[in-house]
Amino acid sequence: MRALRVTLLGLLCVVLAWQATVWLIAPPRYMLPSPFAVAETLVARRSFLWEQGLVTLLEIALGLLFGTLAGIVTGFAVVAWPRLGEFAWPQILVLQAMPVFALAPLLVLWFGFGLTSKVVMASLVIFFPIASSFADGLRRTDPDLLDATAMTDASPMQALWHVRVPLAMPSLVTGLRVAAPLAPLGAVIGEWVGASGGLGFVMLQANARLQTDLCFAALAVLAVLTLLLRALVDQFAPRLAAWASESASHALPPSRQRNRS
Repeated sequence: MRALRVTLLGLLCVVLAWQATVWLIAPPRYMLPSPFAVAETLVARRSFLWEQGLVTLLEIALGLLFGTLAGIVTGFAVVAWPRLGEFAWPQILVLQAMPVFALAPLLVLWFGFGLTSKVVMASLVIFFPIASSFADGLRRTDPDLLDATAMTDASPMQALWHVRVPLAMPSLVTGLRVAAPLAPLGAVIGEWVGASGGLGFVMLQANARLQTDLCFAALAVLAVLTLLLRALVDQFAPRLAAWASESASHALPPSRQRNRS
């Protein structure tokens, strides 16, 4: 609840500063509409923005799903087979270093103007944070624990799956928290390059027609979707590493444990 209050307070400060700027400078509406004008557009075009928001939300959700799965598989593979990692990881770094705007036109060319190119774009944007954080978590396993595991009958793959993977879950959760706000970025960039619907498409068309209030309204809807997505990740991702949360809770003094409860 405290994080929600801080977020709402920050948004309120931004809106007040925005309105004060409009009062002091009085720019043309097509350059900077007031928060009240944007609110009026949100209400007047709510059904249209809802429909376009659902298109973008579907792209974001699928991109987050497939990007997370691809990142987990890649992080596991480069640690399980080090030679594969030596070959594949530089290629992954090169892909990550490329500007997303350079890849988006190619993806639209290859996959078309429909849903697929936007999902691929969102998946690529969040793929690297997931893969790198999970691989780092797997590599940072306590060497003493690995030595103790080696004294058993467990094979290297069993040790990786039953020891290193569970211990790497907190790193994966961190990667998910970093990647979640990036998924809307990938989807919207794909819509800017070529689409027939979605909030990015609305912003592009509104900007071309100098309908800045509609552009801001679409941005507001996108911001709400991003905050909700991050809240969902914060709510459910820690369950992947529930043991870590329990250990941290037990490590706190009794007074701190009462405060957490």
